[in-house]
Amino acid sequence: MTAAGTEQLDPVEPLGARRGRVFGWQDLIIPALCTAVVVAELFYLSQAPLDPIERDLVSGDKIWEYTREHIQITFVIVVLVLAVAVPLGVLITRRRTAWIAPFVLAFGNVGQAAPIVGLIAIVGSFFIGFWPVVLIIAAYSILPVLRNTIVGIQQVDDGVIDAARGMGMSPRGILFGVELPLAVPIIAAGARTSLVLAVAVVPLGTDLNAGGLGRIVFPAIKLDRISSLVAGALMIAVLALMIDWLGGLAQRLLTPEGIR
Repeated sequence: MTAAGTEQLDPVEPLGARRGRVFGWQDLIIPALCTAVVVAELFYLSQAPLDPIERDLVSGDKIWEYTREHIQITFVIVVLVLAVAVPLGVLITRRRTAWIAPFVLAFGNVGQAAPIVGLIAIVGSFFIGFWPVVLIIAAYSILPVLRNTIVGIQQVDDGVIDAARGMGMSPRGILFGVELPLAVPIIAAGARTSLVLAVAVVPLGTDLNAGGLGRIVFPAIKLDRISSLVAGALMIAVLALMIDWLGGLAQRLLTPEGIR
């Protein structure tokens, strides 16, 4: 209390500084929990009385190999989604190219509305391997980024754009210097949704020989090996949490400090 009898706030840390921080100790909770789950699961698998088939299915080398494949497929899918969805979202928000909006949105809606299992089965009748699965899941995951790019750019205040024009900025300068930076939080939120969708759907491409953790889950289902099924499902869940966590850090890092 001060001499005047009013309460004085502790000058520990300004609220704005806390909001603008990219990384804090709270951000260690999710990776710590995920690490604990993975260590506990690997320890259980090393001690459990598994038969030779199941022990081969969930050996440490195979778990890490399939996890690496899963991450690789997810990364390529998200790069393709961003490379396609963000430019298309920008084109829709431009006056000269706004006429393509119904076609682009229809493509995004059809991609997500179509049954992913049916698409994989149909494509698998003609093509197998890494790229067919990547392209199918990329089409399935494109809508969140496309929609959020459009919304993110459209929500930029007209007064900010008028001020940028008044400063003599070109339309391209306004797009890259004002609109896209202010839209980053919303675009990144869509990218995080696409990441989680991709991680969850990648196992369905196992029958097309694309790789990933589905190589544990589906054989475990067919062979009725519960321990292997739980191990594969846990690794997929942990991977989804970690990728979403990394996406959240990237979202904060790319967001301009003034609006972070």
